[in-house]
Formats: sequence, C-alpha cells, structure tokens
Amino acid sequence: MMTRSEELFARAVKVIPGGVNSPVRAYGNVGMTPRFITGATGPYIFDADGEKYIDYINSWGPMLLGHNNPEIRESVIRACEDGLSFGAATEREVEMAEFICAHVPSVEMVRMVNSGTEAVMSAVRAARGYTGRDKIIKFAGCYHGHSDAMLVKAGSGVMTAGIPDSAGVPAGCTQDTLTAVYNDLDSVRDLFEANRGEIAAVIVEPIAANMGVVLPKEGFLQGLRTLCTENGAVLIFDEVITGFRLSFGGAQEYFGISADLVTYGKIIGAGMPVGAYGGKREIMEMISPSGSVYQAGTLSGNPVAMAAGLTQLKILQANPDIYTRLAQKGEKLFEGMKKLLKRYDAGCTLNYARSLGCTFFTDHPVENYADAKTADTARFAEYFAYMLNHGIHLAPSQFEAMFVSDAHNDETIEETLRVLKDYLESRK
Repeated sequence: MMTRSEELFARAVKVIPGGVNSPVRAYGNVGMTPRFITGATGPYIFDADGEKYIDYINSWGPMLLGHNNPEIRESVIRACEDGLSFGAATEREVEMAEFICAHVPSVEMVRMVNSGTEAVMSAVRAARGYTGRDKIIKFAGCYHGHSDAMLVKAGSGVMTAGIPDSAGVPAGCTQDTLTAVYNDLDSVRDLFEANRGEIAAVIVEPIAANMGVVLPKEGFLQGLRTLCTENGAVLIFDEVITGFRLSFGGAQEYFGISADLVTYGKIIGAGMPVGAYGGKREIMEMISPSGSVYQAGTLSGNPVAMAAGLTQLKILQANPDIYTRLAQKGEKLFEGMKKLLKRYDAGCTLNYARSLGCTFFTDHPVENYADAKTADTARFAEYFAYMLNHGIHLAPSQFEAMFVSDAHNDETIEETLRVLKDYLESRK
C-alpha cells in the first residue's frame, strides 16, 4: 500500500516537472520518494503520513527561532487583516530598510526584492552599472540563484544533479562570468590580471554553504577585499545563508570584512518569500528611479512578508543571547557528530561554523569545489535514508547544510547523536 506521500508524489509528477517545485526536494539523488510536509513547530516537522522529524533543514535556513514562532505568526495574522498586497509603498518596507541600514555593516541603502536569486541578479546589474564594466568573478561550487549569468559551476541542487551548467542558458549570458577557485586568492588574482579594467565585481558566499559547508581560509576574504579595492571592482557578499545567522551583522560582522554590496533571501522574511540587496550609497543610488540601472517588482516589500521579517529581526536584535545559544547548540551537535564519526572510523569530514554544518562522505579535507566533489554520494544516500527513517530530517543532498535553530535543545540534539551512533553501529 502506498503512503500518503507516495500518493501525492504520484499525482505531482503528472502536473509538476519532476513532481516538485524546486529540484532538491525531489529525493531522486537519494533514491527515495519525497516526504510531503503538513506542518511544523519548534524543532519538529510533520509529514502527510503523520510522521514527526527533528528538522535540520529549517526551510533552508531562515527559521532561526524554530518553526511557527508564535510572535511571528501573530504579526502575519495582523498584517493579513489589513490586506495581502497593495503594489504600493507601505510604512513596513521603510521600517525594514531603516532596520537593516542601522544594523548591518556597510549597508547604507537597501532595495527589497522577492528572492535571493532576484537579489543577486539585481546586485550584479548594479555593480555593472556602477563600474561600467561587464565581467564578474564567481567561485566554482558557490550558488547564487538560478539567473542565467550565475549558472556556471554552481553548487547546491545543480551540483547534486551533476549538471555543471543549465540547458536554456545562451552562451552569451555566461561569457562574462569568470570562475575562480574558492579559497585560492591566486586564481582570483590571475583573472584580474588577464582581464585588466574589465571586471565589475567579485561575488562570493563568505561561507560557501551550497557545496556543503566550506569555510574561508584565514586571509581569503580580506584578500578579496584588497583585490577588489586595488582593481576598482565591487565586492558582493552573498549572505542569503549567512546573513543574520552567522551573527546579527552576518558574515561582514563575523569576519570583520566590509563588502560593497550584500544580498539576502528569505531570512529577512522569517521564511516568507522575500529578498534584498544593499550596500554603499553611491552604488545603490544607481538604481531606478534614482539612477539608470533598472530593477522593479510589484511584490517587492510585500507588507505581510515585511511584518514577519521585522518581527524576527527585532527579536534577534533584542536578544543577542540567541546567538550565544545557537553557537553552543551548533558546537554540541557538530562536535558530537565529529567524535562519533572519528570513533567509528567513518571516513568523513565535517565542516561547521556556529549553527550550520555539513558531513562530507570523504576523508579528504574539504576546502573548495574539487574537494567537495570527492564525496561519496551513494554513502550519503544510505546515511540520509537511515536518519530520515529514524526521525531526523536532513536535506536530501550531500551538498547542502544542516541548520540548527534556537528551538533545538539538548533533547533533540542528543536524540540526533543517538540516531547517528545507531547508524554507524549498523555499518560495523
């Protein structure tokens, strides 16, 4: 007899490409049928068959306070009572912009959009308009959304599927996208030297979280800052993952590096569809209607999303101890996992930074895209299935992060470690 999730997937594949609205949800790379989710609260998520899981996806990061936070939920209900969308200016979007500019290093002006993909696409356009140059540098394995120019050696779902680029992207859209090696400043320096006066921007995930979790080496981010300054290029930090998670001021605050532009995704909407890009005033004033770089969106600054996001950000700002707890919980979980993997000689590498981490099924240190690709995805699929079937909800891809929320507690972390231990015992 089919489970409810299997029934829903059988219906979905008839009307939705691959049966899902985002590829990584498909579970194809782990040889399973996706779980269809009906609800979530705190650290837990529930599927259509009534199963309960400890969730480490957290809607791909934004649920810092856990699922269905009552204060955020109430703010959304109140906002909905006023209307769902106006396509016009509202006070809430001004409040959101003021809040971000007041609390994020280097952000003097900000523009709301509807997703991380849109934020990156717009930030790159702004950098090109500001510099009058066309070429950009990105890093192999870093994912910056699915706009045409960014689908060059992208990470995340593209990496899992083994597709280095995408069909439907004309060669002309990527001819000005240059690819460097993450954590290798010489590769960036070589591209600048070979393209003198032509590079508009360098875009980077300050912690690469779409080829698993890969941390920057000491001096790498500062080196990018220096190279961009010396060459008149814009440094863009893609903080869709790290923004307001790594620290309240994101990776810029955590690493002490000031980018010229920064991009955000659903984390500033507490998980609702939203994004933003912002940075130095002289760059942002290039954006229409102030300047000649066009970017628009009827749903940008949606009042319901702004209400949700502002509530979460204000909670985080008023309670800095949340970040202390997130770091402690991340250390307990990931160090506990490391110890178990070492004890059972699992041949794995675990990278983490505070509340996000990833277990790579390779004994090779993972410092860039080539290292990440040495991971054994078949072994990951076996691990994933065991964890899922024993109540632990992980991303169905070797190359995604685990996200810890403030709703996770000693009980959920200890249960996660117990299930991991049982998995490792089962393989002896």
